[in-house]
Order: sequence, then C-alpha cells, then structure tokens
Amino acid sequence: MTAEPGPPVQVLEHLEVFQAIANANDGNRASGTSGYRASVDYVLGRLRAAGYAPRVQEFTFPFFQELAPTTVTVPGPGGAPRQLTAEEAAVMSYSGSGSVTAPVQAVGTTGEPAAGTSGCEAEDFADFEAGNVALLQRGTCAFAVKAANAQAAGASAVLIFNTGLPGEEGVVAGTLGEPGVVTIPVIGLSYAAGRALLGGGEITITAETVSENRETSNVLAETGTGDPARTVMVGAHLDSVPEGPGINDNASGSAGILAIAESLAGTETENNVRFAWWGAEELGLRGSRHYVADLKANDPAALEAVALYLNFDMIASPNHGRFVYDGDASAFGPEDGSVPAPAGSAAIEAAFHEHFGSVGLASGETEFSGRSDYGPFIDEGVPSGGLFTGAEGIKTVEQAALFGGRAGVGYDFCYHASCDDLSNIDVRALDEMTDAASAVVLRFANSALDLEEEGRQLRLAVPPVPAATVDQGHGPSNAAEEKQGS
Repeated sequence: MTAEPGPPVQVLEHLEVFQAIANANDGNRASGTSGYRASVDYVLGRLRAAGYAPRVQEFTFPFFQELAPTTVTVPGPGGAPRQLTAEEAAVMSYSGSGSVTAPVQAVGTTGEPAAGTSGCEAEDFADFEAGNVALLQRGTCAFAVKAANAQAAGASAVLIFNTGLPGEEGVVAGTLGEPGVVTIPVIGLSYAAGRALLGGGEITITAETVSENRETSNVLAETGTGDPARTVMVGAHLDSVPEGPGINDNASGSAGILAIAESLAGTETENNVRFAWWGAEELGLRGSRHYVADLKANDPAALEAVALYLNFDMIASPNHGRFVYDGDASAFGPEDGSVPAPAGSAAIEAAFHEHFGSVGLASGETEFSGRSDYGPFIDEGVPSGGLFTGAEGIKTVEQAALFGGRAGVGYDFCYHASCDDLSNIDVRALDEMTDAASAVVLRFANSALDLEEEGRQLRLAVPPVPAATVDQGHGPSNAAEEKQGS
C-alpha cells in the first residue's frame, strides 16, 4: 500500500494546540520551559495515538532568558537622562543580572573605527577603577573574553560597542557562549552609542536575566516498515524563542511533519522514515547537534544509514516566498555565505522544484547558511534539503511578482516576536508548503533509486516554473561573536 501525496488536514488543528500551550505557559514554548514540555507531551500523544513508539532523547543545554527589558540610561542633551533604544543597546545572551549606577571608563579604545584588541588582555585593565562600567570596542577576541577580563578587574557592568567599520555600525547582538562566564550585566551597543560615552559620565544599567544549564529533549519516531539502511530523516524544531509562541517559527514546520507522520502511520514504505522534533534550536541547533554527535560517537552505522535529511523550518510566513534549499549551489556560493551541500542534495532540491512546477507554482531558492537543523547533517556529509518561507529578510519586487505579497518589507514581520501567533500564519502558504513536503517525503520514502539516479530522472522531467532567490537565512549563525537564535 502506498500513500498518496496531499496536504494533511490536521496541520491547523496542531497549530491551534501549540498556540493554546503557549497561552497557558507565559506566552512561549521555549526549550527548558513548561511550554516546551507541554509541546513535547502533545507530539508524543499524537504519535502514540497514530501507532508509533516515539522516543524522547534528553540532553542538557545552556538556557538564557531576559525576564524584563534591559535598560541603559545615559546622559542626554543638556545632561538630562536618556534611555538607549533597542537600536542602540541589546543585552548579550548569557549576560548576568544586576542594577548598576556608576561612571563609564573606556578600556583600550579611542573610538576610532577599527576592530582592535580592546579588553582582550588582562593588562588592558591595569588602570581600571573597580566599580566602574567598562566600555570596550568589538574586535579580535570573543565577547566572553572581554567581559571576563572586565569582571576580573572589578567592573560592575560591561558595554561593548561596534567597530564602526562599514557594515559594523549597528547595535552589537552578541553571545557569551554559555552560562557562568560572567555574572555582571554585559550589553552590546551601536558604534554611535559607544562613541558618545567615551567622555565618561555616570550611567545606569538594569538587567534581569536567567542564565543556567537546563534539561530539554528531542522527540523521535519512525515508520515500522522500509529499509533501515536507507533511512529518510524528516525534521523540524519544536521550540520557540522566549519572546513569543513561535507559531510560524516553528510550530508550522513541527505541525506539518506531525501531520505527515500521522498520514504515514501504518503505511508500507520502501525506505524507513524517521521523524524528529528538535529541542533548543533557537539556542544554537542544540538538539540536532546532540543527536548527530551521539550517533557519530555511539552508533556510526546508524548515521551512515541516513540517506538524506529534509528540514522544515518556517513554512507559513505571512509575506512568504516558496523557497527551496539550494542543493546544487546554482544560486549561492561561499561568497554568499552558503555552506557547501553534500552530493545528492541537488536531487532533493530538484524534487521540490519539480513538485511546485507540476502544480503550476513558482519556487525560489535559499542558501544553506548553517542557521537551521540541516547544519549538523551537512557537516557529516548527509545530503540535505527542505523548505523555508522567509524570516527577517526583505521581499524583493521580483519575488512579490512571483509569490504575491508586499515588496520592500519582511517575509515575517513578527519574526522572533510576541506577535508570532496564529494570526501570523498564511494558511495558503502553509497548505502549499505542507503539500510539497508531503509529496517529497513520500517520493523518497517509496523510491528504490539512489539520489544520483533520482537526480538523473528529475533532470529529464519538465523544468520547474522560473525561480527567484532569497539570501536571507534563518536561525543561529555559526559566527562566534553573533547572537544565536533562529
């Protein structure tokens, strides 16, 4: 028996439940919180009801949450106090808490545009007066190194402003990497905001955060039939950011693959299909990284048996595009920040384009930026692909002509915000993308061909509708100094 492709009807029902879970749990479903645990319980219940024997894979991850908006109050015009805006100041991930009123003291910087060594050595703080707020400039070493050196010198808080070089003038959105590195407030500033404080003066900083290691989990389930040596993996991250319910990012992908799993229950497939709902994606792809690392260390044969990985992260953006990961590197290269895709990824891309073309829909391409859960699989040479409808990037005029919607604004204007709720979903996009996901999952689940032969067959198929590209990825970057979060 072979299932027919089509958009599973349960997706909206699942989204409604995820919204209700967020409503009952402080407005979010972030890993390490009661909202995430309730989301896991819901997925487990639906899988068991469908006949699966799901597995929960627990792991420890570094949790961070800003409990109240961080404030930085500085001398304004005429000496009147002024609170820096979100475009001027942002708390760093894993910052400590505190309320500080103290003078600012610049360390190792004159404020000229440069990526210098400010704060990278303990000797930089030889003349630092304990109790002051350390003002540092970005560059050379990690934020955590600068902040730890400042704390050791007796700083009551740390401000790190941007380099001022071209493209590095906005607010620094940084991470200290893990809990416990520092216990004092650490704030990133824009270049202009930092320059304005070089003359010293008293400022006030308030930060209320939680920074600690917590337990969370992945959920895994697989079909009872099919060749386990040719496993098709299908994944989506289940967690939201702490700021909101995460209905587009990424209840949409989680609901989509849950509905596909339900539709496949009891169906015979040529290949084994394994579904994964990842935890802690928003804090550095922690769940998928843990899963792949665990297989590599403890069951390398099982990792070798993963024939391909399909990722579904944000598939219902309100100002969406129909974007397919660029598996053949025809639209994006290393110069665009794209991560090289393993051989076989081109066939996955072609399968999605072929589906969209077969139903008369335009499709575009997005780069493998390393910012979602395909990253750990690509790192191990697993052919990968998937769908994405856009995050904080701006829709072009060309894309608006192909996909509809508004040019010049973001694909998802509630990205990582409290308004990423049920009203932030484009139902038509959700239907189209879930239909495509279902069709391609079934294609590879029921194929006896390897990816090279699949690719050859697809190249002989009718070409897809002309594509547009999107260079805006999603999720945490791998850059050591950039703030993580999908």
